[in-house]
Amino acid sequence: MSSKKKFKFSFPTAYTVTLIVMLLVLGLTYIIPSGKYAKLLYNAETNVFSVESSTGEITEKEATQKTLDELGVKINLSKFTDGSISKPVAIPGTYEQLEKEKTNVFKAVITFLNAPVQGLYDSIDIIAFVLVIGGIVGVINKTGSFTAGISALSRSLKGREAWLIVIITVLIGIGGTTFGLAEETIAFYPIVVPIFLAAGYDALVAIAAIYLGSCMGTMASTVNPFSTVIASNTAGIDFTSGMAIRLFMLVVGLIVCVVYTVRYAEKVKKDPTQSLIYSQKQDLENQFLKAHNEGEIPEFTWARKLMLIIFAVSFVVMVYGVKELGWWFKEMTALFLFVTFILAFISGLKEEEFVSEFVSGAGELLGVALIIGIARGVTIIMDGGMISDTILNSLSNLVSSMSGVIFSTVMFLVYIVLGFFISSSSGLAVLSMPIMAPLADVVGVNRDIIVSAYQFGQGLIGFITPTGLILASLAMVNVTYDKWLKFVTPLIVIISIISIVVLGVGVII
Repeated sequence: MSSKKKFKFSFPTAYTVTLIVMLLVLGLTYIIPSGKYAKLLYNAETNVFSVESSTGEITEKEATQKTLDELGVKINLSKFTDGSISKPVAIPGTYEQLEKEKTNVFKAVITFLNAPVQGLYDSIDIIAFVLVIGGIVGVINKTGSFTAGISALSRSLKGREAWLIVIITVLIGIGGTTFGLAEETIAFYPIVVPIFLAAGYDALVAIAAIYLGSCMGTMASTVNPFSTVIASNTAGIDFTSGMAIRLFMLVVGLIVCVVYTVRYAEKVKKDPTQSLIYSQKQDLENQFLKAHNEGEIPEFTWARKLMLIIFAVSFVVMVYGVKELGWWFKEMTALFLFVTFILAFISGLKEEEFVSEFVSGAGELLGVALIIGIARGVTIIMDGGMISDTILNSLSNLVSSMSGVIFSTVMFLVYIVLGFFISSSSGLAVLSMPIMAPLADVVGVNRDIIVSAYQFGQGLIGFITPTGLILASLAMVNVTYDKWLKFVTPLIVIISIISIVVLGVGVII
């Protein structure tokens, strides 16, 4: 008697998901009409405005408030001259549909293949940061410092592990709302995952504590210069306008995320089979808690404590540098490279062994680095196909005749759509605000509602969009995208309802 082997569907890896999204977006570039807005860029060296028409012609205009008024750009001149707005700004009413470039299958294939390669080039700063972090983690793992520290922390928090979720989510949320803590959180996973696994939770809890905190913080940004400040400046209002509803959203959102994560974590702790990734339990524990499983828990010596202290302090320095000194990935990578040299002297490893472990650790995160670069290719395809401005123009026409609470709700949904295609918060702000902000005047609501709708919409889609950081985060702990969607979908529904209500209240008051 013959028996047929039952086919079991396996959800594709993060690489395949990203490439599928890239392929779909490439298809959209042949369906959605091409078009562009004229763009305005301030040249600080010559103190003039450069205006690039939709067809690429560049003219220079005097950098005065009168010029901005004539162009219909309702932004104060000082926002350009003081560097608050450094990216090209779309000029309202200048959208022009353009003829699509003739193409064929060969050109489409070349575009598809070039996009992820160009994405890797454009993301090299983030990739270098990730690889250096991976190298450091590899070295510290080899010394047994993480294992000893995790064991000590687990003993000290016995019975109170849920507080780890609260502390981590809230602290990262504060970082997100103040200076846009996002990509930097990738460095936290190798540290946090073993702690939660040792506490009896699963890897999804670690992802939730870090990623939900970051998403909620950036979604309800209060003084984040990369979203709130740029968006408000581009909308022609002070960034403190609408602060109350965004602060309320931050507090409520973080509470909801913490309660949601803790409930799931405690359910898994009581019954591990309730974990959405229970089938990976053994593999993940072998990967992150190998020493614990083998009973080889090293002593928490002063040298191991010193290594962890230096590693932790480096994150404090990183946060200060980004927030106060204007650091970005080049400076952050240099910081951790400096930390690497310090650890080389106190690790107790021989030179050859140290280098080997560093390279091995960097290699562990190579997959994450590739995901970051490939995801960037989606934006490159959209820019090349000139469909971003077309989508923006169509959506702005859609909401222009609405009013009140309906307007704020639809704007929220519009920015969810735009946020999927344009994952850069500052990029979406300077592209959309000159177009969307004047619509608030037309329908009779304050412009800060547009800014809040932009933040809430783009922030919410950031929970799941493959073009954002979620696939890179999941790749850090080998969790598939479908498991994350199953975990986070009910939370997204809850946060969506809260967002719509908060925006509606903002309109009324």
